[in-house]
Amino acid sequence: MIGTFKHAARKGLFLFDPETAHGMSIAALKSGLVPACRIAPDPRLAQTVAGLTFENPLGMAAGYDKNAEVPEALLKLGFGFTEIGTVTPKPQSGNPRPRIFRLVEDEAVINRLGFNNEGHDAAFQRLSAIRGKGIIGVNIGANKDSEDRIGDYVTGIRSFYSVARYFTANISSPNTPGLRDLQARESLAALLSAVLAARDEEAARSDRKIPVFLKIAPDLTEEAMDDIAAEVLSHSLDGLIVSNTTLARDGLKDLRQAKEAGGLSGKPLFEMSTTVLAKMRKRVGPALPIIGVGGVSSAETALEKIRAGADLVQLYSCMVYEGPGLPGEIVRGLSKLLDREKVSSIRDLRDIRTDHWAARNV
Repeated sequence: MIGTFKHAARKGLFLFDPETAHGMSIAALKSGLVPACRIAPDPRLAQTVAGLTFENPLGMAAGYDKNAEVPEALLKLGFGFTEIGTVTPKPQSGNPRPRIFRLVEDEAVINRLGFNNEGHDAAFQRLSAIRGKGIIGVNIGANKDSEDRIGDYVTGIRSFYSVARYFTANISSPNTPGLRDLQARESLAALLSAVLAARDEEAARSDRKIPVFLKIAPDLTEEAMDDIAAEVLSHSLDGLIVSNTTLARDGLKDLRQAKEAGGLSGKPLFEMSTTVLAKMRKRVGPALPIIGVGGVSSAETALEKIRAGADLVQLYSCMVYEGPGLPGEIVRGLSKLLDREKVSSIRDLRDIRTDHWAARNV
């Protein structure tokens, strides 16, 4: 199925600019044109992370379903969970077009979207109408023109508390000027204190404690990783997502598109993001949940993230090239890999290559 899609994509969807093609894929999921993936549950893939029970460890990363239009349709593709957003309190149009670029030779994408979304109210209304029990996370961010960016994250917690299964505070997009400054230690401490205080207040009212994750960039120095780990541990955060897109352009084949500004994702991000993942696992210890993102394109790359220290993994950009059959292929492939490894739980393979990846240079 994947091979068939790849051929059709070159002839079909790739005739359209990337943003138009993205809109067409959302429309196809809404309409039911994309068939559901029927996978028999494999108990070896199930695990409980941050108090949530995941049927399998593969999730759709934020960025695809920005406005919570198709979370249930995505779950039917085989994902164990999905993450909507990034959503900001007020609607915003994002950066000028064109703002998404395919690097076909590299199976990569560069985007400089800039948190384009319809705002909290629109996403909340859609999520409120969902009656299924699938795990849907909400990725929250700050408006570009906000005078109180930390306040925007607090507003996100309060706005979606009744409908989110988990939250992700996205402070690592390179496409909102100054946003990554929130990764600096003093700013991060203030952000985490405010966000977790809001979460705890909402938990006391509702008797439901929703986990909060922090999504970080791959473009971090060793000192920056030290600072982030220290603040995450001192604030008792529920987990990390490693990582967002990169500003690096090393080793790309499509030199023309590589000149475009924005964050790079897809296959070229795999090594950098997995290295930072392992380095963060070494820093935060074995207990803190980590979701690994960046360059996941197969069951083997998904499992390698877990070997490097991830509890769960997410993908997005590689679906641009592999199509909607990719989640099902990966989940089935993970079961086959567990057969090969002769383990009773995928968790048994976590961290077995953390040292290998952590020894690499970013």
